[in-house]
Amino acid sequence: MKRIGLLNAPLSHAIASLGHTQALAIADAGLPIPTGPERIDLAVMPGLPTFLQVLDAVAEEMMVERVVIAAEMEAINPSLRAELAKRLDDMAAAQGRAIALDEVPHEEFKRLTVAASTIVRTGECSPYANILLYSGVTF
Repeated sequence: MKRIGLLNAPLSHAIASLGHTQALAIADAGLPIPTGPERIDLAVMPGLPTFLQVLDAVAEEMMVERVVIAAEMEAINPSLRAELAKRLDDMAAAQGRAIALDEVPHEEFKRLTVAASTIVRTGECSPYANILLYSGVTF
């Protein structure tokens, strides 16, 4: 049995399989998941696990070069946006590299998910709790 890190085998495999600039999305319970990307459904019940819990777990194992979020998050879910900003700063510090942040309209965000390698569905039920994480390189 794996002792540390992600215990969810499909999620661990999805991260390990990413190439440079490929995307993994972490989504709230309501984001429409398009046909195409692998779907990893972690949702157990409303709020479990949270968007931030899953982001924290993924951040421990993934080199992130760029992220995309919905621009609406700032106005509609400002507390999550503030927590996300802090976590992105922490991720960048841990990686030793900056993480580019793009904010796009939610409709554009949904269009971008079609090209994601994997979409991870959480139990998060707060609005606009979605992020696309684009893989960086470790060298």
